[in-house]
Amino acid sequence: MSGREGAGAAPGGLRILSEDARTLYLKAVSENGRLSRNAGGSGEDSALQELLDLGLLILDNEEPDAYFAVDPTQLSAGLSSAWQRQALDLLARAVALPTELGELAEAFHAPNQSGGPIEYVRGRALINQRLQQSAASGWTEGLAMQPGGPRPAELLTAFLDRDLDMLRHGASMRTIYHASTRYHQPTRDYVAQLAKAGWQFRTLDEPYTRLIVVDRQLAVIPVAGDNVAAFIYDPAVINFLAEEVFERSWNRALEFEGDRTVPRQVVSQLRQTIIELLLSGTNHRVIARRLGISERTLARHIAEMREDYNVDSLFQLGYVLGRSPRQENE
Repeated sequence: MSGREGAGAAPGGLRILSEDARTLYLKAVSENGRLSRNAGGSGEDSALQELLDLGLLILDNEEPDAYFAVDPTQLSAGLSSAWQRQALDLLARAVALPTELGELAEAFHAPNQSGGPIEYVRGRALINQRLQQSAASGWTEGLAMQPGGPRPAELLTAFLDRDLDMLRHGASMRTIYHASTRYHQPTRDYVAQLAKAGWQFRTLDEPYTRLIVVDRQLAVIPVAGDNVAAFIYDPAVINFLAEEVFERSWNRALEFEGDRTVPRQVVSQLRQTIIELLLSGTNHRVIARRLGISERTLARHIAEMREDYNVDSLFQLGYVLGRSPRQENE
């Protein structure tokens, strides 16, 4: 859209012209409607361009070194009519857009003919785009299993408004996280805000695969890592994933509302896993990454276990743990 189409002062306090442009126009008026091409100077170039784009200043063909002011009343009538026509045209196009693109959308979302009602989407950016498009269209129910520990804080912040909006529109949402997210402050903050609005969260401290189910009409699972996802439309498969995979996992998981207090059984299971990894010779950095916790949190757990077993060093702790029977979950 050109300046002539996009400039002007609108209702609601929106100004069409910048203050610099208004000042420059008044300067031209004070000089009998004539402004020298060199009068503005380099500091007023943008203001001059605004006035030219809108049509408040024009070049005189007989005096190429001067600009002349145009009557704003006459200009306003013409521009107002033109802009109203443009606005009506844009509104008509916006209303017609879903119908116009409907056939193309059907082709884009159609199940892959060679693989039945399963569509394989490659690339994390395209996968996320498809999921965001699905969320934008409005969900009635969403089920999600998110393994791998805490997600980046900036990602949680970016999704918060969208997720709250889904709840405000009546969506029923449930998510399963790994238990290590309970130690991640950004995740606790995110969960606490959504839990107050009705989103349900639980944590599960056992291996599981990423799964998203939308309105029992679409299921998304990873294929070959996170770079390829299967978008499944088959009702029988979706029902199996929702009932036999998600619901069974949900029933084993522990409620999570973003509180700082970590249930005792979560701590016990986490430390059991730390013990097993230590005894297998896994270094601290790898252990922390696998569990989705910071190395500082890992060090705190190890220090508390050393205190529990009354040993002074990590070597002594490993020796005691190696001679001890396998711990039972509390």
